[in-house]
Amino acid sequence: MITVSVKPLFTAIFTLSLFLAIVLLSPSSPFSSTAANKQTGKSDIWGVKRLVEWRPCKWWTHGPRIALPAESNGYIRVDCYGGLNQMRRDFCDGIGIARLLNATLVMPKFEAAAYWNESSGFADVFDVDYFIQQMDGFIKVVKELPPEVALKEPFRVDCSKRKGQFDYIESVLPSLLKYQFISITPAMSQRRDRYPLHAKAALCQACYGALRLTRSLEQKAAELLEAIPKPFLSLHLRFEPDMVAYSQCEYQGLSPASKDAIEAARGDRKPWTGELARIWRKRGKCPLTPNETAFIFQALSIPTNTNIYLAAGDGLMEIEGLKSIYTNVVTKSELLSGEDFLNMHGNTKAALDYYVSINSGFYVATFFGNMDKMVAAMRAYKGLHNTVFLSRRAYAELTSKGLDGEGVEASLMAGSQRGFRHGKRVCSA
Repeated sequence: MITVSVKPLFTAIFTLSLFLAIVLLSPSSPFSSTAANKQTGKSDIWGVKRLVEWRPCKWWTHGPRIALPAESNGYIRVDCYGGLNQMRRDFCDGIGIARLLNATLVMPKFEAAAYWNESSGFADVFDVDYFIQQMDGFIKVVKELPPEVALKEPFRVDCSKRKGQFDYIESVLPSLLKYQFISITPAMSQRRDRYPLHAKAALCQACYGALRLTRSLEQKAAELLEAIPKPFLSLHLRFEPDMVAYSQCEYQGLSPASKDAIEAARGDRKPWTGELARIWRKRGKCPLTPNETAFIFQALSIPTNTNIYLAAGDGLMEIEGLKSIYTNVVTKSELLSGEDFLNMHGNTKAALDYYVSINSGFYVATFFGNMDKMVAAMRAYKGLHNTVFLSRRAYAELTSKGLDGEGVEASLMAGSQRGFRHGKRVCSA
């Protein structure tokens, strides 16, 4: 007697039905080349329909809030370092900590000099009055300290190893109660999931609802957005000398100018060599070059006539590797002019890229740094689903196997479709 298992047959039928449903229901993209794709049998990445679409949430704005205590435990200033999006992240984290400790928040200190060699502050980028208004009921905020507190410097508290609420209550709160005015820089490895709801609510309201650009900067950003040919894709590309030097990766075929710039930025960091270099690259630690980015774009069937806004600084290397294939690439320096743009700080220029990226129809990142995390989170909050992170790891693994161009393209597309369909970061490293 021959028996047949029903379960594998059912699984196969269900999988085939699901695949057909996805194909039939997938929306067309303004970037898709329908005729060309029909001939090659390809579909573009934006034509893939997610099984479950992201939905923006505003849980912290619904229902009753936990009332702020009548008396504050003291004042906290958040000291922020690095680029704009790192400072934005640290500030939001600091607000959650301040609410956790029942502290009054002081306007943050932006330490931009070491990163941008400039002196722009919080008020140069964000609307202070709007921020205070939007945080009402979530946390106490003051523009200026009382005279008896303003005369002294805050007591610096090391938060580099603090992670959860009990960590802060046990280690930071005693200093706040003793000195009444402290400054902190939140650790990068924050465990926000361990905060109580009222602290999470303050953090979320700050990050998604209260940080608005200044009126003049928002006007400039809107002007830039209007000037970009539509529809367009915003691309955050990270192939600057300092990024490559920090990654300790080695690249073949770079121009002499790029090699010199990387060598000047290396300092004591030397690139990995031999087997260590191959392992490092296969782990996805090496930034994608513009040429590799163009190759992956083609693998994802993104047409070469796509309008691309380059959300990046002025130090990009080897950019011709992208522009030689994708010819409709524009930058903010090409679209904006005038003394007001030329005199803008690094932080305010970065704010333009952030504004354009969260309002673009499509966003692609070649890294997973602070800007990419902040932009992806805000886009998900706004219900903008077309966000992709190109995979350094997948690209390195596939090329290390000796696959030819078409083999790499097919594998990248297959992996990206799976990730995008399930609402994941597409093959992110």
